[in-house]
Amino acid sequence: MRLLLDTHVVLWALGDPDRLAPVARTAIADATVELAVSTATVWELAIKVGLGKLRLPGSVAQWFVPAVVELGAQWLEVTAIEAAAVETLPTHHRDPFDRLLIVQALAGGWTLVTADAAFAGYGVPVLHT
Repeated sequence: MRLLLDTHVVLWALGDPDRLAPVARTAIADATVELAVSTATVWELAIKVGLGKLRLPGSVAQWFVPAVVELGAQWLEVTAIEAAAVETLPTHHRDPFDRLLIVQALAGGWTLVTADAAFAGYGVPVLHT
């Protein structure tokens, strides 16, 4: 199984795993499951922290980036083709970061782990939390 974690899922996994559904918590903890976090998530968090809309235990660079690696996830870099593919997505969802995750999941065969019901309209496999 290959799981791409939505931003809130990564934060919950790192700081409040009880917020995750048991199936998601088990899958994330399973060493045989391939976990990924998009670099778009880093960008999203940096924006929110910089605007004062989110507080983390440390800076994005010094806390979040290493914490994701410790979680056992790999970084999924955003390619120019993926960024451009957002243009062709239907507008079921307007959040630009989520739209990029959808494209990455579709392109890479990832299952998205999210609590966001809007992802289902894109035909991407979803593991709900």
